This record gives sequence, structure tokens and C-alpha cells, in this order.
Amino acid sequence: MSSRRQELTAQLSLALPILGGQLAQTANGFVDTMMAGRVSANDLAAVAVGASIWVPLFLFMTGVLMSATPILSRHLGGEAYHRINPLAQQGMWLGLGLGVLSALLLRSMAPVLTWMDVDPAICPKVIGYLNALSWGMPGAALMLAMRSYTEAMNHTRPVLWISVIGLLINIPANYVLIYGKLGLPALGGVGCGWATSLVMWSMALMMAIYTHRHPVYQHAPLNLRQRHFEMPSLGYMLRLGLPVGLSIFFEVSIFAVIALLIGSLGAQVVASHQIALNFTSLIFMVPLSFALAATVRVGHARGRGDRQSLGHAVQVAMGITVVVGLVASLGLVLARHWIPHIYTGNSQVVALASHLLLFAALYQVSDALQVCANGCLRGFEDTGWPMLMTLVAYWGIGLPLGYGLGMSHWWGEPMGPAGFWIGLVAGLTAAAVLLGLRLRWRLAQPLARHAANDDPATQSQAQGVANNAR
Repeated sequence: MSSRRQELTAQLSLALPILGGQLAQTANGFVDTMMAGRVSANDLAAVAVGASIWVPLFLFMTGVLMSATPILSRHLGGEAYHRINPLAQQGMWLGLGLGVLSALLLRSMAPVLTWMDVDPAICPKVIGYLNALSWGMPGAALMLAMRSYTEAMNHTRPVLWISVIGLLINIPANYVLIYGKLGLPALGGVGCGWATSLVMWSMALMMAIYTHRHPVYQHAPLNLRQRHFEMPSLGYMLRLGLPVGLSIFFEVSIFAVIALLIGSLGAQVVASHQIALNFTSLIFMVPLSFALAATVRVGHARGRGDRQSLGHAVQVAMGITVVVGLVASLGLVLARHWIPHIYTGNSQVVALASHLLLFAALYQVSDALQVCANGCLRGFEDTGWPMLMTLVAYWGIGLPLGYGLGMSHWWGEPMGPAGFWIGLVAGLTAAAVLLGLRLRWRLAQPLARHAANDDPATQSQAQGVANNAR
């Protein structure tokens, strides 16, 4: 019992700072929307359209760079400290490459906006916003790579404090650049892009200084003066992270597709759907934070070859997320009538959003369980099958069922947005079942005894020695 209590304490200490950091980063988007909206409707629309392009790209990049966390955690658990600096650097090389590629993509969006038939009145503002923000993407990627390093080191507090400081930088930067203060021209919504780039690089610099100076990293320091470039390790991180990034894209994209499909049902329907979606997205950060902590704890236990600790890490993580899901479900049921009032005073929108929040309450437990199981599987460095399972659950079950219930006459009169939310309940429940079965299978497999057993760079070096011996 005491070991499970210790595991609970460890996961709470890891997850809570991550949760605070996630909320602080979300607040940046709220600040951008609010401050751009005070300039003009066009500036607000430009920021909204731009965010719909760069945020999925950022989330994909985040998913790919998550691959460094379980690898580093496994080596730290196995006390292979000599491998931490080279492996952490591979994460930074991968992040730099993804950041530059993302910047180039954001700077090439003009034809896409034309193809999407975006209002010509806001196109120049959208392009200016994305061009400005593109300069910050390499900084954001390096920050994410260093975040994986510090999370693997069981030290998540800098993620919280640096995210809060980033928010505090974003507010005055927006004020100066959007409204034209301190002698600078008023850039409107484009100023949000420049402010976000400034925040991204500021956070990367703060994380670099923190990890270099804080004594908690001394036993496995990230030393950039000793540069390492290992193609096998870099390739392994990419192979491990690409399915995670795609899984996140599948989940984000299904919500985007649903929003497009119900767009023909009227502004009030779309608004009520967006309210329910936005609020539940905030709630989702709680189980997501515990899933990120579970990845670290599972990786450490694997590195030690400690089956008992591995079982405790999974059991505690799943137990926490069940409680979180139940509390979220109960809270949504009880508060469904006043939550929409945070967003609007329109009585019809409030009534429909309240109805949709009941459906959202139904999937809170399954949503928490699927994200937790996915986090544990990342700790096992198992990402390929989970990606396929989420693809089947979201796009093979959730979306077709939602469309059939919401927009077609396949099973009677169309239910509108409620039909899509029933599809989401089914898809997330299917994901929870499939990922849970995969996790159960993983727990039954034998553990490697040494952290270096699965290290591609070590394997490559060993193969080279063997070839030379021949």
C-alpha cells in the first residue's frame, strides 16, 4: 500500500505543474482573441483563421517531440546517465528541424487561403499574422524538446513557471504591438503573431538557462558544448514520435470536420457546439497532464526492469484518471445550465449548449481512460498500434456514427449536433477499450533488463564493433 501511495505522490507532483503550464499556455490564446477583437472584427477573424492553421501544426510537432520523454525516462530509470546528453540533443535536433519546416509551411499558406475561399478582406491580415508567427516556431520546438528532457528528469516545475512568465510577457507585448505603443506602429492582429514569436523564443531561452544552472540536472546535464548527432537515435525518435503526432492530428481534425459539417445548421447551432467543445477541451487538460506524468513513470520503471513499480505506475495512473473523469462528468451535469453563460447571453444558444454538455458528461470517463492508456503506452515506446487504434475509433466509428445520427436519415430523423456528440461518445469509448486491451497486452510482455537494450545508437555501435571483429 505504501508503494502505491508513493507512486500517487510522485504522479501528482509531476502532473500538477504540467497542468498549470497547459492552462497558462491556453490563456495565451484567450488573450490574443480578446485583444485582437478590440481592434476590429477583421483582426479577430484573421487571428481565428490563423490559429486554425498554426495550432494543429504546433500540436503535431508537440506529439512528435513527446517521443524523447519515454526514451530519456527509460535511460534515467536504468541509470544510463552517460546517454542522457546525446539523446536529449537528438530531441533538440529533431525539434529544430520540425520548427524550421513548420515555419516554412506557415509562410506558404497564401495558396491554401485562396483554395479555402477565405474572405479577401482578411487574407492579407491572416498572411501577415502567420508570417510573423512563423519566426517563433523553431523556438517553440526547442522549448518542447527541452520540456521532454526536464519532464523525464522528474522535474516539471519549470514547465509551469516558464509558461506563466510567457503569459506575462504576451500581455504587454500584445498591447505594444497590436495597438502601437512606445513609438511602434499599430499592427492589429498581425501584432499577435509577433508577440507570440517573442513569447516562444523567450520561453526557449528561459528553459535553456534553467536547465543549465539548476543543480537538479547535474547528474545528467544537457551540455550543448559537447555536440552529438546520432542518426540511428534521431531516426528512432522520429519513428516513435510520428504516430503520436498523427494521433493528435486525427483527434483534432475530427472536431474540425464536425464543426464544418454542422456549419449548415445555423449560427446558433455552431455557437452552442463551440461552447461545449471549448469548455470540455479545458477539462481534457487534467487527464492529459496525468497521462504525461504516467509516460515518465512507466519509462523509469522500464529502465529499472522493475515489474512491480511498472504495475503500480499504470494502476495509479488509471485510478487517478477514472476519478478525474467521474468528477468531470458530475460537474458537467450539475453545472451545465450556467457554463454557457460564461460565453453568451443568447438564451437559445445557452439551452442547446446545456443539452450538448450532457452528452459531453457521458464520455468524460472513457476520454480520461483513453488518454491515460495512450500515455502509458508511450512509456512503453509503443506508438504505432495506438495510432491505428485511434484512427479506427475516431474516423471508423465516431465520425460515421455521428454523421449518420446527426445529418442523415439512415436511422430516422437527423438529430443535428447531438448526433455528432453521440458519435464522439462511441468513438472515445472504442478508443478506451482498444487502447486498454493494448496496454494489458504490453503489461504481460517481459521487460528489458538494461536501459541501453533498446538504444538504437548503442545497437549501431555494437554492430559496428562486431563487423570490425569479423
